[in-house]
Amino acid sequence: MSAAPSDAGEGMTRGGAESRSAASGPAEPRPAAGPHAEAAVPEPTPVPTLNLANLLTLSRLVLVPLFVLALFSGDGADTAWRAVATGLFVIASATDQVDGWVARKYGLITDFGKIADPIADKALIGAALIGLSGLGELSWWVTIVIAVREIGVTLLRFWVIRHGVIPASRGGKAKTMTQILAIVVYLLPLPAGADPVRWVLMGLAVALTVVTGVDYLVRAVRLRAAGRRATGS
Repeated sequence: MSAAPSDAGEGMTRGGAESRSAASGPAEPRPAAGPHAEAAVPEPTPVPTLNLANLLTLSRLVLVPLFVLALFSGDGADTAWRAVATGLFVIASATDQVDGWVARKYGLITDFGKIADPIADKALIGAALIGLSGLGELSWWVTIVIAVREIGVTLLRFWVIRHGVIPASRGGKAKTMTQILAIVVYLLPLPAGADPVRWVLMGLAVALTVVTGVDYLVRAVRLRAAGRRATGS
């Protein structure tokens, strides 16, 4: 809104001011100036769902059936096929680190990526654990404990999705890295002397799996409660 003219006329006679006003018509409001003027804020550019980071996540899902095929080739005992299976597992696991780095560096973080990334991780790790248990190399109780936790966390994410997205925590990332390392040691055709190393790594992975699962449950309950308070429902 423009300011009203002063009574003094700032050096102009009343008649001169009125004649100019009549000739030029009503004055148009001028944009505010000065330190308190509001600058136009550009709207943020939307991030496309189909971006490089999400494509890397999807590639991890594509590698899962190839990994399973290689793992069971040669009855799971062929050294060459085990090496192939281990390589595919390592490559697929590496995309988990790369897609996160790409998303953060280039601003490609999306809600789809936040949901698809942990699902891809669970699919890869779940396939490896089930495969190793099916070959009789890993106790089924380990696979069941980890599977129940991972499925439970996924369901928790969807349970609170209308209130927000629960991103991966540091503990969750440490759990995933420990699981990957333990699985790689199990996949490699190592001598029997490496069994204690396998057991220690997998035991640590199971412990982190349970602890972080409880943490996700607490965070999900808090997020849902906060969302319900905000909406008044």
